[in-house]
Amino acid sequence: MSSPSAISTLFLVALVFMGTVAPPPQAEAARAFFVFGDSLVDNGNNNYLATSARADSPPYGIDYPTRRPTGRFSNGFNIPDLISQQLGAESTLPYLSPQLTGQKLLVGANFASAGIGILNDTGFQFVSPWPTN
Repeated sequence: MSSPSAISTLFLVALVFMGTVAPPPQAEAARAFFVFGDSLVDNGNNNYLATSARADSPPYGIDYPTRRPTGRFSNGFNIPDLISQQLGAESTLPYLSPQLTGQKLLVGANFASAGIGILNDTGFQFVSPWPTN
């Protein structure tokens, strides 16, 4: 007759063996990509804000596929765009974009804004007393 400790040991050995033979679980695809930051990762939120910190005129965007300014503070893709491409997803839209609805919201959103900071007085020089749109 087997003792309870022998059965427990056999059970543990079986679990360890199953864990080493079973294939590792597949990584799930990224569900959504959310971006927070400043001008280095801003992809157009400031186009919708009353601020002078804007990137909606040339030369911004000259290396972007549309050759037009997009609100990115770069001449082409920024880091979140490159990460999205590596994930096999479309670039995130600015959270203030009217296009960010439905399925596009499920891809993620970009909350970055040029001139942002952690201090209350950060970016005050960019606030416009009049609307820019």
